[in-house]
Amino acid sequence: MEAIQVIDIKQEVLSRNKGLADELRAQLEEKNVFLLNLMSSPGSGKTSVIVETIRRLRARFRIGVIEGDIESLVDSQKVAAEGVPAVQLHTGGACHLDAPMVHAALRTMDLDALDLVFIENIGNLVCPAEFDTGAALKVMILSVPEGDDKILKYPLMFSVVDALIVNKLDYLPHSDFDLGALRERLRRLNAHAEVFEVSCRTGAGLERWCEWLRQRVESA
Repeated sequence: MEAIQVIDIKQEVLSRNKGLADELRAQLEEKNVFLLNLMSSPGSGKTSVIVETIRRLRARFRIGVIEGDIESLVDSQKVAAEGVPAVQLHTGGACHLDAPMVHAALRTMDLDALDLVFIENIGNLVCPAEFDTGAALKVMILSVPEGDDKILKYPLMFSVVDALIVNKLDYLPHSDFDLGALRERLRRLNAHAEVFEVSCRTGAGLERWCEWLRQRVESA
């Protein structure tokens, strides 16, 4: 019987992606542009967090946003309404953004006029965790209505991020979401991740999140 040659397409794709991501990181560092990859499931409040962060940091940083969606301009229109440059990426069905997509978006932006760029990744707790976008910082959002057990179902996402934002804190009195249990599970999985409890509706916790982000950008 002939020997069967096995080619691991996934590893090959991830390796090529990682190479371009490293190049992007080096280019952005040279231009002093800080790239943040924001990930979550659909409906967790990524756009709301970005908009509220823009409002609090726009006086200090020149901000741009890369919006990833399968279709529509809904989120990019909300960002553009804040007066910051936004680039919409339509993935045509792809469930994540990768380094080539981010590279294409960055080529359309005036990086000399920006200090901080947000990537709003596709709403998905699986694929975005695997693909390096070239970002200097990876942050995920978990909203209270999703439940504290998502960390048990999607451990990779929680293990690769630098910070976890628990959003929609105003729903907490109406749910059985256990913040203590979530923090304990996260410590076992990712002891270095910062945790921010926020509500975009009430503004709770947003100042602490923005101050931490400001320090990260300015120290990069």
